[in-house]
Amino acid sequence: MANALSNFRLTVLNPGGRDVAQDFPDGAGETALPHPPTNFHAYAACTHGSFQRETGDAIAQGAPVLLLLRGDFAASERALEGLQNAGRFVAISLKETGLHQIANQLHNSARLARFVRIVQKADVCLAPTPEAADLYRALRGPEHAAFIPTPYPVDDPRWDFSRPIEQRAGIFIGTREWDVLSRNHLAALFLARQLSESTGESVTVFDYEGRKGARVLSEIGFAEERLRVLNRKLSYPDYLRELARHKIILQLDTSFVPGQVAGDALLCRLPCVGGNGAIDRIGFPDFCGFARSVAEIQQAAARLLTDRDFYKASVTAMIPAASKSLSFEVVAKQLEAFFR
Repeated sequence: MANALSNFRLTVLNPGGRDVAQDFPDGAGETALPHPPTNFHAYAACTHGSFQRETGDAIAQGAPVLLLLRGDFAASERALEGLQNAGRFVAISLKETGLHQIANQLHNSARLARFVRIVQKADVCLAPTPEAADLYRALRGPEHAAFIPTPYPVDDPRWDFSRPIEQRAGIFIGTREWDVLSRNHLAALFLARQLSESTGESVTVFDYEGRKGARVLSEIGFAEERLRVLNRKLSYPDYLRELARHKIILQLDTSFVPGQVAGDALLCRLPCVGGNGAIDRIGFPDFCGFARSVAEIQQAAARLLTDRDFYKASVTAMIPAASKSLSFEVVAKQLEAFFR
């Protein structure tokens, strides 16, 4: 198992957050966990550490702490003081790190001032995206900030949700937020409609907007038999099983997020086309949307959908390539080196 030979453990603290405290003694663990080992939980899980919401509980772990900044940052600032008074080594990270999320959090002058204070007081800054790391470097210098991607348990067979290629069909839309403009959800649906018409593949989309979402979808012009709308929220394992039924994931997200959709795709051994998140760029360098036009993304998707040999070769190469940078074992070693 990843990190089996190391004594390094990382505690992730989200002060006052909604997620319950959770230990990861078995790394990624079984799939039926209170919270899956994804996003910031994955930093804890890959080191067999823990995720906490109370400062005292984080101190009691006796481990270095990754402190998440959320809300108006007041609780995070108090937590930082308590952790450092207890002698803990503390790295900080914004909890929401898409560029639109960073801009939304820091446009308030009082919140920005508190953020700057926290960054300057922390021992180091850890970022799940290169862009967030650049922000920290601007405030603290290059030696006090690092980009380390959120890992995915691609090296744990319990988290292999893939299906045989012969059992895969259709295009899954990776975005679902109409009101976040940088997600480009509408554009992704129009692109999917074009691909559906040219390849005969059906399209699956999650939509929780009720009648409003249904009206928008009806205007896009899908053939009725080629659009499948899911409006029920699924558990994470069930969501991955649903995902794995498809041939590709398609998105046009330009938010520069960590890239959970692409990470989900890796767990399903499914090509993720479009998107410029950190995981998209690392795990799918030939298919991501970074520095590519919509036409180039469309061409890549069409080839995956119609060229069986190309698709099979792409799927076969996916995990060996991604494991070099995104596996639990590799990222656990990067975290240990950074914190020590």
